[in-house]
Amino acid sequence: MIDKGRHNVLGVGVCAVDYETAVDRILEAASEGKTLGVSALAVHGVMTGAMDSEHAARLNALDLVVPDGQPVRWALNWLYKLDLRDRVYGPDLTLKVVEAMAAAGHGMFLYGSTPEVLAQFEANLRKKYPGLTINGTAPSAFRTVSEEEQREIARTIQASGAKAVLVGLGCPRQEVWVYEHLSLLDMPMLAVGAAFDFHAGLLPQAPPFMQRYGLEWLFRLYQEPKRLWRRYLFLNPAFIYQLIKQKTGCFGTGAGRESRAPRFKGYA
Repeated sequence: MIDKGRHNVLGVGVCAVDYETAVDRILEAASEGKTLGVSALAVHGVMTGAMDSEHAARLNALDLVVPDGQPVRWALNWLYKLDLRDRVYGPDLTLKVVEAMAAAGHGMFLYGSTPEVLAQFEANLRKKYPGLTINGTAPSAFRTVSEEEQREIARTIQASGAKAVLVGLGCPRQEVWVYEHLSLLDMPMLAVGAAFDFHAGLLPQAPPFMQRYGLEWLFRLYQEPKRLWRRYLFLNPAFIYQLIKQKTGCFGTGAGRESRAPRFKGYA
């Protein structure tokens, strides 16, 4: 097990851990009925915090933020000389957690995405892990909700008997959702985004060699150019630029600004 602590990457605290440590912490919280906010952040996720101190405060309130993307792992190693050998890729973490939960006899709840994606995701998980209990599913409302509606959603999940919930709302909505449910759910909440589409078999994953060399963004850009071109054209160079500023002591975004108390968003 590897746990080299939590480190500032552009104002966002990223945990230098491996899969085993992440799964162990999640399973422990599930077994003990404790809240645990988890997110797997790639470059886009880190930059949402770097550009918005209010959102950085949300991310830094989560218990476990792991380096989903290879560039985030490289950043940890470059800034802090950690020699972290592997990232903790959200879709792979999802399956490792599901496997551990099934083995421990803990049920899960699936929240987010569309009814069609949820149905296929659930079917594929049940097929892959026959002993898995899925206590319930609920698709995204694709709108903001009131605080009372939010509490009702939380009561439904809590009452299902699930010991953990997978959240697939896309970045940064899913991280906001997890943050806003920290005081409402006594279980681990994993913001895992594209894992829903990947494991539902509806979105192809990048080939292993592209993942290994940090080129997954290029594969996704090829798959969804109209939706993603702005993200990668602007955020990838900005990430590198800001890392250089942080390394040279000129970092002036995210953690360098006074953080406001996060406002209620009510994403669902």
